[in-house]
Amino acid sequence: MMTSLVLTVIGPDKPGLVEMLAQTISDHQGNWLESGMSRLAGKFAGILIAQVPTDKADQLSAALQELDGQGLKITVEKTADSSEAARKTFTLELVGHDKPGIVRDISQALAKRKVNVERLNTEVVSGSMSAELLFKAEAELSADPATDLNALQEDLEAIANDLMVDITLN
Repeated sequence: MMTSLVLTVIGPDKPGLVEMLAQTISDHQGNWLESGMSRLAGKFAGILIAQVPTDKADQLSAALQELDGQGLKITVEKTADSSEAARKTFTLELVGHDKPGIVRDISQALAKRKVNVERLNTEVVSGSMSAELLFKAEAELSADPATDLNALQEDLEAIANDLMVDITLN
């Protein structure tokens, strides 16, 4: 029997951190399944899912906690196997001048329509035609099949006009 673990990891960025995590997981007969990792403000930050034999899960959790001595703070959560109901999936892309409140306003509109954010990537970049900063976001979303996507689109268009950003819902 296998147990899935969700790990969150943060620490000072330096070469070898991913290898250290992978080796620790492998040493406990674990399998690295899915991950997202980035260097943010000089820190290594990541989240990953590993699967390990159930009788090795506590040992792996303890070994990961020992990596604190290497500067990594790791949180380990066991996941419950749950079958999800069918959901429709779609994407959101946003580009506009950077200003506070963009993520707050968009996430409020999504929550109002009970839309789940499956994955969110954001960045601030310099505009190609000017030195102004542009905020870009890409999100993978899911919702109950009965969700009115036209109403969501209208909500997002109103926000886009207020924030002066372009939002595309696919």
